[in-house]
Formats: sequence, C-alpha cells, structure tokens
Amino acid sequence: MAEIGVHARGLPGLPEDHARIPVWNSENWYFEDFAIGDKIRSIRRTIAEGESMMFNSLVMDHHPYVSDELFARDEGVFGRRLVAGAFVFSLGLGLAATNCLNSFSYGYDRLRFIKPVFIGDTIYTIRENLSKEVHNETMGKLRVSYSVCKGEGELVLYAEHLLTALYRDPAPFLDEARAKMAAKATAKG
Repeated sequence: MAEIGVHARGLPGLPEDHARIPVWNSENWYFEDFAIGDKIRSIRRTIAEGESMMFNSLVMDHHPYVSDELFARDEGVFGRRLVAGAFVFSLGLGLAATNCLNSFSYGYDRLRFIKPVFIGDTIYTIRENLSKEVHNETMGKLRVSYSVCKGEGELVLYAEHLLTALYRDPAPFLDEARAKMAAKATAKG
C-alpha cells in the first residue's frame, strides 16, 4: 500500500518549516497508488453506551432495540440492547478511513448488517482495495471493501465503498476515458 503519513503538504498561512512536516493521516495517494488486493486493519474500539445513545439522539433513532433496555432485555429477540447499524457502519468505516486529499466518495454498495453488535462490543475493520477502473479524464474509480468484525474476528458488517481518485498523470488514461464518456453519451441518446 502507498505510504501513510509521509507526504508533506503545505497550507496557506503556514510557516515554511511547518509546511515541510508531513500531516498525520492525510495522504497524497493518486489513482495509480491504489494496488488491488492491498489490505489494512484498524485498531480495535469498544462501543460505549453513552456514545451509542448520543448517536441515537442525533439521528432520532429511538427504536426500542437500541434505546429501551427493558424492552430489549425482556421482549427483544437478542435479550439485550443493540448498537444502531448506522452507528456500526459509521464507526467501522471511520476506523479504517484515511484522509486522502486526492480521493472523493462516490457511494456505497452491498451494505449488509450480518450479525448484531451490542453495547460494550469491541470492533475493528479490515479494508481491502477490490478494483479500479478509468472513470473520466481526471479521475479513476475505485471499489474498496470494509469488513467490520467484533471480538475475535466475527464478521458483523460488510460494505463496499466506491470512490474516485485523481490521476497523478492523466495522459495514459485519456483515450480510455474519452471512449468511456462517448459510450455513456451515446447510451443516454
């Protein structure tokens, strides 16, 4: 995988000696730097009750399975409160997210909540580069998977993230990009 956290990137208003210092977790990866099959694993993170309830309140998710201890324990299928799936998704992706300054989210596919996650569970994420293709004259499109696991490797969530990334050198991709864009224009009529 491309090196993380070793690229200096200046910002307006920074002293020159500060601008030469690499910015932590702010990568300069380009489309060409993403290698299919590369994987990273995040650190682990335990989900606390307070943050789970704060998330529920922020997004107005007060389903009894996520916010009513008595219901979840006495009447619920799992016998205890769940962490909202949207929160597991957010945490799981955040754990393995990088701040690549040259890539942009395009959407998500294949989001699946495979197993329940409960208050107090510890999760981690494995991110894998699945595929890449020419998208247009300035950017390629990537497909990256996020496998969120709890405990000792139990898969609880899977999603594929589509993102675009700028080309370092667009020239090698121009012919394919133009052909692809012309085919899209023809298909639209």
